[in-house]
Amino acid sequence: MKTELEGRTMEFTVAIIKCVRTLPKALEGVEVGRQLLRSAGSIGANYREANRAESKADFVHKIGLAEKEASETGYWLEVCLKAALGAPQTIKTLLNESVELLAILTTRSQGKGEVEKRKARKRETETSKPSGGKSKKSFTPFPRIRAFCFFVSAFPISRFPLFQFLAFRFPLSRFYDFRFFSSSRASSSASPAGEPIS
Repeated sequence: MKTELEGRTMEFTVAIIKCVRTLPKALEGVEVGRQLLRSAGSIGANYREANRAESKADFVHKIGLAEKEASETGYWLEVCLKAALGAPQTIKTLLNESVELLAILTTRSQGKGEVEKRKARKRETETSKPSGGKSKKSFTPFPRIRAFCFFVSAFPISRFPLFQFLAFRFPLSRFYDFRFFSSSRASSSASPAGEPIS
């Protein structure tokens, strides 16, 4: 498939060269012919480089370039048809060939890109799984609890001046039950049982 398409793109470039020779020597013919030669020659050159790419990403990049050049070649051939430059039958044949080459290159670039995406997703899922093979679910508390814990840790109550004032003005000793403490003091100061009090 690779060598077959390489030969096909080579034959297409040669056919474009022969077609450009028949274009008029006026300014429009020379300019359109120059564009055709450049874009049509780049299809086969980029495809050959893609088959000898150093990496898969390089292959996809080179195939994309060949796809763009094939699309541009079809554009200039359509210009030749509408502007009546060259033999119409030859231009139509070359236009059909450029459309077929564009379809083949598009299929190859999209297919390679999808394969790369699937492999990347598979690698991500494999790395995200633990050694047991099952995905470990992380426990997260409710958002309100997390917000409350953050507020308490960031703003302790002792930092507020109001709390400091209240703690100084109304100490906790005021709210003790003094009757309990007085009775406990009396019982502790009393003599042991059975001994007369002097």
